[in-house]
Amino acid sequence: MDIKKIAVATLVVLTVGGGYAAADQRTTTRTEKVLTIDAAVRAAQATLDAAEKENQRVTVAVVDRSGDLVVLLAGDGAGPQTEDSARRKAFTAVSFNAATSELAGRVTGQGATLRDIPNTLFLGGGVPVTVDGTSIAGIGVGGAPSGDLDEKFARAGLATLR
Repeated sequence: MDIKKIAVATLVVLTVGGGYAAADQRTTTRTEKVLTIDAAVRAAQATLDAAEKENQRVTVAVVDRSGDLVVLLAGDGAGPQTEDSARRKAFTAVSFNAATSELAGRVTGQGATLRDIPNTLFLGGGVPVTVDGTSIAGIGVGGAPSGDLDEKFARAGLATLR
């Protein structure tokens, strides 16, 4: 084989092979937006402040995209059940990219439903934090006398992120 043919063959292999390597790299990694700890703390504190202004004793949870707890603030006098409630509402909101009050109507019926998924809670009080329509975190509140109030406070925290 002469030198020209070897050079052309090598160039073709490098060009095609390099294309495959680049394609592999593009499909095996991704960049995701995340809520910073500072933003999570700010949102949680604003949520708790909104509840305290109305003399409500609540707990606030902020979870990341994976549902892992990032911030938990228990207000003075919040009941022991409020921690789990807040965390599960935040987890549910981020998992389904919807407010838990909106999801509550979807979990009725006989047999297995969304309600059977572990760590979820389909009561008002959880809202997703979204960027370009994608959930990146969830805020959950537990402890007010109604899910509507819990959600109102969660939305107050969410508003600090806009």
